[in-house]
This record gives sequence, structure tokens and C-alpha cells, in this order.
Amino acid sequence: MPTIVESGGKRFERIGAHSHIKGLGLTPEGKALPSADGMVGQIEAREAAGLVVEMIKEGRMAGRGILLVGPPGTGKTAIAIAIAKELGEDTPFVSLSASEVYSAEMKKTEVLMQAMRKAIGVRIREIRKVYEGVVKNMKVAFRRHPYNPYYKIPSSAKITLATRDEEKTFSVDRDITLELLNKGVGIGDVIWIDSETGRVTKIGKVRGFEKAKYYDLETEVYVEMPKGPILKEKEFIHTVTLHDLDVGMASRRGIISIFFGMPTEREISPEVRREVDEEVKKLVDEGRAEIIPGVLFIDDAHMLDIECFAFLGRAMESELAPIIILATNRGITRIRGTDVESPHGMPLDLLDRLLIIRTKQYTRDEIREILKIRSKATKIKLTKEALEKLTEIGVETSLRYAVQLMEPAWERARVLKRDYVDVEDIEYVRKLFVDVKESSKYARDFEKQFLR
Repeated sequence: MPTIVESGGKRFERIGAHSHIKGLGLTPEGKALPSADGMVGQIEAREAAGLVVEMIKEGRMAGRGILLVGPPGTGKTAIAIAIAKELGEDTPFVSLSASEVYSAEMKKTEVLMQAMRKAIGVRIREIRKVYEGVVKNMKVAFRRHPYNPYYKIPSSAKITLATRDEEKTFSVDRDITLELLNKGVGIGDVIWIDSETGRVTKIGKVRGFEKAKYYDLETEVYVEMPKGPILKEKEFIHTVTLHDLDVGMASRRGIISIFFGMPTEREISPEVRREVDEEVKKLVDEGRAEIIPGVLFIDDAHMLDIECFAFLGRAMESELAPIIILATNRGITRIRGTDVESPHGMPLDLLDRLLIIRTKQYTRDEIREILKIRSKATKIKLTKEALEKLTEIGVETSLRYAVQLMEPAWERARVLKRDYVDVEDIEYVRKLFVDVKESSKYARDFEKQFLR
């Protein structure tokens, strides 16, 4: 049921850690601006990512992936999100932590395969004949229910549709009548009726139409009165992912069955995926569909084991593969599942297939600029002194810790009836919430009192 909320009231709003990222912040020549599109610093990494974006658009990334390496809190996830933003608004972006591979009730390779398929979009174009017009008149005929003579059900209807240039009256069967009633179609509504399936789509309402009902407060969308003939061809565009098509195909073939209590988030057979791929390729060849390669971002990639790395290396060579971006903050470490140590905990043969982009620690000025952006995004007003104090904390400890102190400092300022955060708020909450170094020192000082 629609609800009406008075303008200016409080509403739920969650600011994500990277909701301010709009792109890579590059000039048309591919040069990174010091601060743009929510990105700050990391000049070389952003320019490298810009070249990757161009390679993706030109189809020159086949068989390769990207590896972002750098210390914690140096913007690896932000760069991955920015790459997806640069590729377009409808580019699928799937973010996965390597630890999720082991927590699902599926094989590790199946989790990765489903994530990859979710990161590949298919834009399907469909030309269909529809009856389009504004409802000028509608009369519904009822008949007695075959099993309950005291209850009447709709049996058919007569509906008059009009455009600026034409007007026609149609008799429609019971199925279309039920669609009209279920969707609340009335006089003054602009609708589409699919000539093949009878599916009814309610587009909106025309203002000032005779006999139509209007209200001071309503949820209707107002549109212009249609032009031209009533029967016309319309292009419908549906965007789905390969995983959506896999689930649909598996359901139709009865592989995923409710009779065995199997939810849709289960393993899907290679035969089903092969059939989906063939259907998609056929639609692409006929010009009825378009593949949208998205981005699969796997954070903490060093936590993947040798089996997962082998799978990803093979998957990169597939014709239908997203752009795979891995990120890690590890140096020389053991490859999980083996006794071999390797750079970033990854096999050398996989590293050879990756374009490696480095991120570096932020400078003081860059930390200050990032804190300004975050304060604006979270609508937290900082005094100049508070901003400098947070910058100092970010340099001494970490950028993440400095950002995390902003919210509790803002809560304290609100308790004190202030609409801004001052330096004393920062100093107060810093005593309450310690950073990693302080926590480690506490653990060492009281080591004997902690459980082992």
C-alpha cells in the first residue's frame, strides 16, 4: 500500500564506503587529475586502469585479468569500482571476497562460476506488435462462477483505445480482461497490449481526460497522449545476466526442482550453461542481443587455493568471460593448498596472465582531501582544526582508522547540541576507539591475562 511521507522528514540513508566513486577521474588524454570523480591520488594506478578500460572497450583483454597490489587502505577496491563505472552505468559489477568461496554450500569452482556468470550481462532487444492508446471507455462482462453460482467472475470486456490520430474499440477475452483488472486499468490510462501474448503494460495516465478520475494526492505517472496508429511495433529491451538465464533454463528442464527441496542457489550443470551460451550466441548473431562484459572483483585473492587459481586461469580463456580483477595486500606468501611460496600467494603461471597495477600509501595532502570527500558524502561538518587532527591521525595510523573516527565524533557533537565536529570530539573518541597498533600493544602488555 502506498504511503505518503511529508517532505523534509527523516529518511533512512546509508552511505557506502565507496558510494562517492563516479569514475577514474581522468582527462580525455588519459591523465589522472589530482582529485576528480571521488578519486584522490594513486596517479599511476588510475592511469593504468584508464588504459585497461580502453583495452576492454576495444576487445583487447581476452585471456587476461588485472591484479591490484598494495598495502591495506590504498584504494584497490575504489579503483575496481571506478573501472566498472567507466565502462558504463549498466555494466554488471560483482564483488566477492575470497573467503566467501569457502562459506557457500557449493563447490568452490561453482561459486566462482556463478559469480562470473552474474558479471556478464545480456541486453536482449525484442520487436513486438502492441496495441497502444489511452483508455477512452471500458465495459467488463461478468458470468456466474461454474462452481459457485453466487459468485461472478469476468468473462470478457470491450475496450476503446484512442491516440491523437485514431480510435478503435476491441473485444478482449477473459485472460486480457483479468490483466486489465489486476493492473487497475481505468479511463485515462495509457496502456500497451501485446498482440501475441495479451500481456498488458500500464504506462501512465493522461491529464485532463474526459471521465477519468483524478486525485489531489496519487501515485500515478502522467504521460503525453500517444500519437499515430493504435497497432504499432515497439522495441522492448530486457537486460539479464547469464546466471539469470542459467537458473531459468535449469528450472524449465526440471534440474532445479521444488519437489526435492532444492533452492535456486544450487549447482548448475555444464550442459545447461552450454545450452544457454548457444542460445545467447544465436541471438547475438541475429542482432537481437548484445553481450555486456562486466567486472568480477575478488578481494583478498591470496585466500584462494591452488584449485581456484587453476579454475580462474582456465576461465579467462573462455569466450564468455567477464573482466576479472583480483586484489591483495600480501607480499611473498604461501600459495594456499601447497607448500610453495610465491609473490602475493599466487601461482606464477597465473601471474603471467595478469596486468599488475600497484597502489601506494597516500600522502598527507591526499589523506586530507579524502577526508574532505568523505565528510561531504556523509554530511559531517568538520572544523579546520578537526580536519587537520584527522589528517594527522591518518598519517600516524591509517586512513581507514581516521575515516572510522568521523561517525562517533559526529555522534558526540550531536549529544553536545553542535552541528559540527571539533578537534575535542576527535580526541575524545580516539581515546575510546583504539587503532590496530594500540590494540596490539594492549594484547602484548596483558598477554598473560588473555585466553590462549
